[in-house]
Amino acid sequence: MISLSRGFAIAALAGSLAFPVRAATSVIGGADVDVQPLLVNARQISDALAYLGAPLSEAGQRRLAAAAQLASDDEAAREIQAVLDPHCLALLEVNPEGRVKVAEGPAARTLVQEAWRPVLVKVRNEAGSTAVLNVASQEAGPVYDKEYCGPQQSLTPVFAPAVPVAPAAVAARIRDRWLNLEVYRRPPMSARLGGARLEYAILCLQSRDAGRRAATFSFDLGQGTQDLGFRSELTLVFAVVPATPVRLRVRDDRGAPGMGAFVIRDAANRLYPSPFKRIAPDFFFQPQVYRADNETVLLAPGEYTMEFTRGPESLKETRRVSVGSEPLTLEFQARRWIDPAAFGYVSGDHHIHAAGCAHYTDPTQGVAPADMLRQIQGEDLKVGAVLTWGPCFDYQKQFFTRGPHQGDAPPHLLRYDIEVSGFGSHRAGHLCLLRLKEDNFPGGDSIAHWPTLGLEILRWAKRQGAVCGSPHSGFGLQVQGGPREGTPAVFAGEIPFLQVPVFSGIGAIEYLVDLTHELPGPEGKPVPAIDFLSGGNSNEAAVLTMWYHSLNCGFRPRLAGESDFPCITDERVGQGRTYVRCAGPLNYEDWCAGLAEGRGYVSDGLGHLIDFRVDGQLMGEGASELRLEHPRRVKVVVNTAALLETSPPHERLAWLPDKRSDTRLHPPPVALTPTRQPVYSADAVQLPWHLERARVAHTRRVPVEVVVNGAVVARREIEADGELRQLEFDVLIARSSWVAVRIPASAHTNPIFVLVGEKPVRASRRSAQWCLAGVDQCWLRNERFYAEPEKAAARAAYEHARQAYARIAAESDVD
Repeated sequence: MISLSRGFAIAALAGSLAFPVRAATSVIGGADVDVQPLLVNARQISDALAYLGAPLSEAGQRRLAAAAQLASDDEAAREIQAVLDPHCLALLEVNPEGRVKVAEGPAARTLVQEAWRPVLVKVRNEAGSTAVLNVASQEAGPVYDKEYCGPQQSLTPVFAPAVPVAPAAVAARIRDRWLNLEVYRRPPMSARLGGARLEYAILCLQSRDAGRRAATFSFDLGQGTQDLGFRSELTLVFAVVPATPVRLRVRDDRGAPGMGAFVIRDAANRLYPSPFKRIAPDFFFQPQVYRADNETVLLAPGEYTMEFTRGPESLKETRRVSVGSEPLTLEFQARRWIDPAAFGYVSGDHHIHAAGCAHYTDPTQGVAPADMLRQIQGEDLKVGAVLTWGPCFDYQKQFFTRGPHQGDAPPHLLRYDIEVSGFGSHRAGHLCLLRLKEDNFPGGDSIAHWPTLGLEILRWAKRQGAVCGSPHSGFGLQVQGGPREGTPAVFAGEIPFLQVPVFSGIGAIEYLVDLTHELPGPEGKPVPAIDFLSGGNSNEAAVLTMWYHSLNCGFRPRLAGESDFPCITDERVGQGRTYVRCAGPLNYEDWCAGLAEGRGYVSDGLGHLIDFRVDGQLMGEGASELRLEHPRRVKVVVNTAALLETSPPHERLAWLPDKRSDTRLHPPPVALTPTRQPVYSADAVQLPWHLERARVAHTRRVPVEVVVNGAVVARREIEADGELRQLEFDVLIARSSWVAVRIPASAHTNPIFVLVGEKPVRASRRSAQWCLAGVDQCWLRNERFYAEPEKAAARAAYEHARQAYARIAAESDVD
């Protein structure tokens, strides 16, 4: 980051814009420059260029660092300009009356076909304008026209008219519109000029064609700001280097054609294809692209590094590739370090989205099933549940079917269901509704009429045989008076914590109320209103606290893994997964049933807990119950494996926080420091689970823990080298209890319920009291969100929950 004080080093400016440049332009003296705003602007430019895949050079970094130490404002201003000016395509002057004129900058007129190139625009702003900088060109057509294009079927941008015209006119328009351009205004850049006397903006260019191409650029700050005599226009001729088609032969671990994820960088560390304004099936917010066997990428001649992965169960391959002018074919084959499916455990992510958050809304409102299917294939995620929600609901609901969007993609399948988010009862906590038969609540064809009481939505879903639960469950469980307001006050050893959260957010808010209810199923038989609680993508301590307390009361919700892609995380689908034990061919109905029955474990894909048993009772079979006549010791068995790099990350960045589109580079990345015990801190509030946080300091070991009624009763360390090992533990069961196994921050089994003397689980009076207090707090914070006609039903639902927890507290003889 660049310090706001020149007394600190400028440390985040790296890399080099690799195109050749002309002689540098003249610089402006410090007396005419607002130096402190210029430093801030330089930081924004550097961060944005790094994200766009065209970082400044190390030499530039050193010069800017030196400039930050200069005592003279004049020298500092001149040195910063000397670093940035060679990359300027245009030099703008805004006179005191606000009129714009432009001159040619020194940056080379070189582009690479199909690749985005960011260049700089230098703005001398004598008017102090804070208007929006606009750049247009007759040669710049849209990548796609909304009225013309359907869902994207090709990797090639579409340049075509929005309305039917004569074929000759179409050909002329396609020929002339060879360029795509956009002023980069997303964070960390500002949407408007800052008003300082000197600043820089970023202009991104892309050419559809190879060869020499001319374009006339027009610059303005709004209507009437153009200078007279065409002085606000600039005509440039570009040499566009042809791209080389690189064909990728992709095989899975068995040698069959497959899909893989590729991160491609050149020698200057720039990403290819450039992430800027990728169109489906490539997503601009991901560093990787997904390619199936025999598909291609276009790369300019040069040296590249390619990273090939196929989900967390496979090893990453890094390869250096030299691309020339002739077409090239590269072969890649996935190499597994573990295969849970070989043991019957099928991976799935029940919470991903095809619209909203990081997705675009033009040319289509979100993306199509084929685009999402590529994501789950490339991550080797066997089941993906795409949940239609508030954004683009009316468009996306066309993809809802009672069967999967499987196409020719076995053994992977995609199914559309619903997340109650952005409408209805979402203010009192979101809901995931899986295995629906109908996708819209009776009474309308959109979202405005949905109930505000979650229990009523669950009543409708359960009649269909749906599997229902709370997503991103840790959000809203922050504790008042924590280390930082709005984050859980949780530290090592405090799971489950006893502070009562504020219950104000998007997570497991109404969960404690709904959990106490049974509702009519498809045949009228009462079934639990809530089947699962979701983890894997939000604060582990908050999620496990809620889950452990509810299990201690004798309820039996299961744990499920999710990503909420691309909202809470936009890195990849399946960052949180549920591995469900399934028999026979892959089937969405059975996978959802297994999730509700607890036939699986949750994992980030780097830690695995397979075939968990207590005295031979297999998790998820026979209602997950083991019955004992009297207290005694039992044998806990689990097959476990984990994979970490050989050495700890120390100060290097091992995990990045979520990169939502409006906060892409902020807050700064989190450095994970290995500890002897897992630390559940405020800093991890929104981090997805990751095995790295379980690493025992300076080793490759991670702990495997047996949990009984929320307390760790046995612990053993394993080497995280990818080897599958069977662990056995001898555990005393003193009363009716639930038992589970976990790898902190990475994996957690569902429970086995050990019933002693036919008594129900009543593990903790304090847990029941915590749940009772939580119901009261939830009502206090969320009563106002229930519609007036539903208030009576809401009061009755909450009172039912209060009575249930009060009864359980009275039945509990253990604090």
